[in-house]
Amino acid sequence: MSDQPRIRVFCVDDHPLLREGIATLINNQPDMVVVGQASTGREAIQGFREHQPDIALMDIRLPEMSGIEAMIAIRNEFPDARIIMLTTSEGDVEIQRALEAGARGYMLKSMPPKDLVDAVRQVHAGKKRIPPEIAAHLAEHYSDEAITAREIEVLRQIAGGNRNRDIAEKLFISEETVKVHIKHIMEKLGASDRTQAVAIAVRRGIIHL
Repeated sequence: MSDQPRIRVFCVDDHPLLREGIATLINNQPDMVVVGQASTGREAIQGFREHQPDIALMDIRLPEMSGIEAMIAIRNEFPDARIIMLTTSEGDVEIQRALEAGARGYMLKSMPPKDLVDAVRQVHAGKKRIPPEIAAHLAEHYSDEAITAREIEVLRQIAGGNRNRDIAEKLFISEETVKVHIKHIMEKLGASDRTQAVAIAVRRGIIHL
């Protein structure tokens, strides 16, 4: 390994403890080195520009702007950027968005450290890395009819405890239209009532509370 240049890793997470843990793990590998760290999406874009790392490890949920938004901005500037998303949730909609936006890998923070360093090596070698349990989760919902932007707005309103009449007023649509949206949401999510629809949407990363 010694004659090979080390894989230069950039680490983005808003939890200092986690960031330090990942940095220690990476720096303990003979073939890797952490070249920079960031705690927000804006810092991530700035830091990527500055360090131009081989691999960026990016938390999906960051303050101000999401990890996905930060990744899109980075990839606009550096189309070859190799970014692995890190998350605590298995929300398939979030995973789908990240992969469509160009993530090269997707890892859960609950996975063993060895899996993370393996993923860095694989992505550095030009491969993609999606753990089998996440791939299965994605496949399960792959053929589902997508939830529209308007339906997501309605879901957010339901999650906020609003009644149909309130939702209609806030979104400038008729109460009848709200009912139609809710019917579609229930069908698409396989939910039997509003509460269950919100619970499923949160679990799948469609909305965040």
